[in-house]
Amino acid sequence: MIVEIDKQSGFCFGVQNAVEIAEKALRRGEKVFSLGSIVHNDKEVDRLSSLGLVSIDHEKFRNLKDCKVLIRAHGEPPETYKVAEKNNLTIIEATCPIVKKLQSKIRETWKRTKEGEGQVVIFGKPGHAEVVGLQGQINNEGILVSGPEDFRKIDISKPVYLFAQTTMSVKEYSNLTNILRTKMEESGVSDPVKNLIINKTICGQVSNREPHLKVFAKKHDTIIFVSGRESSNGKMLYSVCKNINPDTYFVSSHEELDKSWFIGKNSVGICGATSTPKWLIENIHDIISNI
Repeated sequence: MIVEIDKQSGFCFGVQNAVEIAEKALRRGEKVFSLGSIVHNDKEVDRLSSLGLVSIDHEKFRNLKDCKVLIRAHGEPPETYKVAEKNNLTIIEATCPIVKKLQSKIRETWKRTKEGEGQVVIFGKPGHAEVVGLQGQINNEGILVSGPEDFRKIDISKPVYLFAQTTMSVKEYSNLTNILRTKMEESGVSDPVKNLIINKTICGQVSNREPHLKVFAKKHDTIIFVSGRESSNGKMLYSVCKNINPDTYFVSSHEELDKSWFIGKNSVGICGATSTPKWLIENIHDIISNI
C-alpha cells in the first residue's frame, strides 16, 4: 500500500511564525503566557505546554501583571493592548502579517465610511478569534455574516464594503458576493458596480490549498485528514476532500485511526489544515505505513 503525505499540508506561515516565536522565548527560559490556544491543534498545544507555554483566557489575562504574553497569529483587538499597557505586560507579538494588514485595511475603510453611509461587512465565523480582533478595530460596528441568511442585517441601498476572515472558503465567499450582487440588482435601489466593494482578503496559502487538495484527494483510494477539532480551516479543507473522495476520514491523532479504512486499498493520502503540525502528519504516516 502506497502512503503519501501531501507536501503542501501543515502550518501556514502565520502559525509557523507564532510557534517559532514562542519556542525561542521558551528556550531562553522565559515564562510565557499565550492569550488563547496558540494554534487550534490540541497535540501541538500539549507539546508547547511541555516546554512551558501557559495558555490563558481573557479573564485571566486581565488579572495578570508584570509578565510576558504572546499574541497568537489570529490577532487581538486594540482593547487587549490597552490592558497590557495598564498591567505592565510585555507583549510578544505573533499576529500573522496578513491578519495585521487586514486589521489595518478594515480600520481605514471604517473611518472613511463613518463620514458617509457605507457599511463594513465581514464574512466570518461568529466568535472566531480573528473575527473578534477585526471587529475590535472598528468599535464592533462591522456587520458579521456567515451566509446569505444574514443578509437581512445589511441595508443594500447603501454602499457595502465586504471583507472575509482570512481562513474562509474562497468558493463560499464567491457565492456570497454573487448572491449579494444579485439582491442589489433586483432591489433596483442600488448599483452593485459602485455600491459593492469586494476586498480579496482570504489568505493565499489557504485559497491555494483548495484546488490542490481536490487533485490530491482524487489521486488516492483513502484520504486521512489530520486536524484539530476546533480548527475552522480544518473543517473547511476536510469538506473539500470529502466532497471529492467519500473515503476521507478526519482524525486528530493516531488513536483515532481505524484499520478497516485501509482494507483492500492500494493508496492512502495524508493531508491536514494550516494549523496541523508536520510532525503529527508524519507520525500518522509512519503508523499507517506499518499497518
